[in-house]
Amino acid sequence: MANTALAGSKKRKSNVKFWHREGFVGYMFMIPTLIGFTAFVAYPLVVSVYTAFTDWDGVNAPVWVGLKNFKYMFTEDPIFWKSMGVTFLYVIYTVPISLLLGMALAVLLNKNLPGIRIFRTLYYLPSITPAVAALVLWMFIYKSDTGLLNLILSNIGLPKVGWLTDEKIVLISLAIIKFWGVGSMMIVFLSGLQSVPVDVYEAADLDGANGWQKFWKITFPLITPIFFLQLITGLIGSFQAFNEAAIMTKGGPNNASWLLSYEIYQSAFINYKFGLATAEVWALFFVILVFTVIVFSKSEQYVYYENE
Repeated sequence: MANTALAGSKKRKSNVKFWHREGFVGYMFMIPTLIGFTAFVAYPLVVSVYTAFTDWDGVNAPVWVGLKNFKYMFTEDPIFWKSMGVTFLYVIYTVPISLLLGMALAVLLNKNLPGIRIFRTLYYLPSITPAVAALVLWMFIYKSDTGLLNLILSNIGLPKVGWLTDEKIVLISLAIIKFWGVGSMMIVFLSGLQSVPVDVYEAADLDGANGWQKFWKITFPLITPIFFLQLITGLIGSFQAFNEAAIMTKGGPNNASWLLSYEIYQSAFINYKFGLATAEVWALFFVILVFTVIVFSKSEQYVYYENE
């Protein structure tokens, strides 16, 4: 009995030493991540909160002004609410159509046909084209006098359109560019479609289901987690859109494409009001947060998980 107890005690001690050693090694592996998180996430986050309550031009020491930046932004800034409205319109234009278009392309390309991989590649290529190069190309397409679109309209007897100079359609013109790069969404939807079990479709065929019934009753419910992911990332990406307004329109005409991200850029790097720009960043963050929480709260109504 004594020998058994002694052996058990030694075993427990060796186990304790082993777990202590394993824990030490684990913490050592965590140190680089903790350092990176502290230096590149936590510290900038704390500094940005402080900066939002200061008047700082990026050169001199920041001066604490309390809620002055937020008061100016919400009550005195003539462009902030305009940019917020433009951003909301841009999100409404781009997110729903991008989701539908990406899904439709994925369904069309989810076929075992000769040469289908070539078409998948062609549709995906625009999404990996460098953003600035793509926007410069679209600027030539949208030119009022010599642009490709207006040349086509002239050849068929229709009047030319100010794609980037008419404030009524400039935001739609920028949204079209978003649709052109929908290949990234298409690829993700395609991966989801190819993960749907084939035997489910075979059972539906035996029951006499047509194509629309199979899509609406089988395909779409099974890819709703991917649809949910694409909705969240699409909302965040559209709210943070910047390149189109900065490169193609400079926020014009008449501030019709003055997106909130472009307003933040103007405040920080043109007017050198970094405190105000940081306050606008936090306003954008809370807008995205609210929409994300709403989408998550409604997800249980339409997102289907197989393990549930």
